[in-house]
Amino acid sequence: MVTAVERLPVPPQDAKKPVAPTDPAGPASRGRRLARRAGTAARFVAARPGLLVSCVVVALVLLAAVAPGLLAGGDPLTGTPAERLQGPSAEHLFGTDQLGRDLFTRVVHATSLSLRATALAVAVSLVVGGSLGLVAGFVGGALDDAVMRLVDVLQAIPRLLMSLAVVTALGFGTTKVAFAVGIAAAAGFARVMRAEVLRVRQAEYVEAARACGVRPSGVLLRHVLPNAWGPVLVMAALEFGTAILAVSALSFLGFGATPPTPEWGALVSDGRNFVATAWWLTTFPGLVIAATVLSANRISRALDTERGDDR
Repeated sequence: MVTAVERLPVPPQDAKKPVAPTDPAGPASRGRRLARRAGTAARFVAARPGLLVSCVVVALVLLAAVAPGLLAGGDPLTGTPAERLQGPSAEHLFGTDQLGRDLFTRVVHATSLSLRATALAVAVSLVVGGSLGLVAGFVGGALDDAVMRLVDVLQAIPRLLMSLAVVTALGFGTTKVAFAVGIAAAAGFARVMRAEVLRVRQAEYVEAARACGVRPSGVLLRHVLPNAWGPVLVMAALEFGTAILAVSALSFLGFGATPPTPEWGALVSDGRNFVATAWWLTTFPGLVIAATVLSANRISRALDTERGDDR
């Protein structure tokens, strides 16, 4: 007895496989998007020539901090006594100091130390002040009251005076100057962070996380902090110029690096006794400080404005 075996139908060999949909974002489309972005950036810069100049100044300052040898290849610590107190010239762009050292070389090599101290000061302010404001705003109650009363006291004291008090207690040195400047500015960061935490912790997604049983630490680190630190980071950028002035002021008063190590504030201090006979000793370092601060503030304001427009 022969039994018929049913066989499954075999698809024809010439059946075509489904073709994946074509990506609409082809090379031409990507090229048009890049062209539009380039045009937008060009119009943005053309409408703000001051911002372009500020970006160039900041780029040169960063280059001097990272690779000072590219801008000034000489030794900032050695000089030629026969060339002491020479005015600006093609050989010495910023002139020479009382020991015959090239002032341009010293200003360029001082950039790295000054910017490192400034960055450390802003980081200390961000970490210390941000942590205080984060905990105070999230916990609330008596802790919030205690922290904010401390913040009120700190903000009632002028920053420079507080920096002087802290650096006097810590001792001399560029790192200690940076810590002093950072501690003096931490109160402002604490207040901004607390205000953002108070706003974010009332959001629906935070309440939903709490209702789902997420631990308070998880709510704080996963939901509150990522949504509250935006304005604090903008404030850190705005604080950079102020920190440069504060670090330079303490260096001018002699609390910074020990001579003959070049530092912006110390260079201005070294030339203050020669203002009548060698004006360039204080003028050029002061102009570099002023240009850096103004450029940093201009870029920070532009970033803050763009962020406000996005909101």
